[in-house]
Amino acid sequence: MIKTISLTKIFHAEDLETIALNQINFQVRKGEFVAIMGPSGCGKTTLLNILGMLDNPTQGDYFFNHEKVSGYNETQRTRLRKEKIGFIFQNYNLLEELTVFENIELPLVYAGFSGKRRRARVLSILDNLGMTYRKDHFPSQLSGGQQQKVSIARAISTDPLLILADEPTGNLDSANGEEVMDLLTHLNETGTTIVMVTHSRRDADYSNRIVNLFDGRIASDKIGFISGS
Repeated sequence: MIKTISLTKIFHAEDLETIALNQINFQVRKGEFVAIMGPSGCGKTTLLNILGMLDNPTQGDYFFNHEKVSGYNETQRTRLRKEKIGFIFQNYNLLEELTVFENIELPLVYAGFSGKRRRARVLSILDNLGMTYRKDHFPSQLSGGQQQKVSIARAISTDPLLILADEPTGNLDSANGEEVMDLLTHLNETGTTIVMVTHSRRDADYSNRIVNLFDGRIASDKIGFISGS
């Protein structure tokens, strides 16, 4: 599903050049759950942003679902993001002025779903997550764990091929963090490919494979059980 060839990202600020990613060769197969680890500043978030088509590499190639997407313009990247990728963030990134229902519905609006289909899809997801009773609440009325569950619900609303998770339990206590990781594991077991950035070895152990970055390079790539093919 994902393949990068000599992927490199260089940032320039005045006279300073920072190589955030350096010749990354990386593949993720359909059905994998991959955790990306490493110290702060090693390039984890930069890699996730490129995989999510929020940014383009400076050099190298990126193939998504057999489509060469490195070099795509913003319109082309936006189309693929809407259709194929769901995002889960450490800070939830919910819109405070929208209800739980409306936050989950928003990607479906952008994707052009009819009102009837949107309602059915959102209610089905809320029911599966045990959150139907919260559908008319606003994010400020929810706990951190509940907000992250809504974030996950929003991420899966369009049934994406890939979920990208950036420190999904970073703002949660251990009990809520475990619940979120159990949800991600269930999504993976039902066929969703997941790439997760994390500092937590406990969270990484939920994955099939752990990739360690150091100074913009892959330092190790430990492959375990792969649920898909």
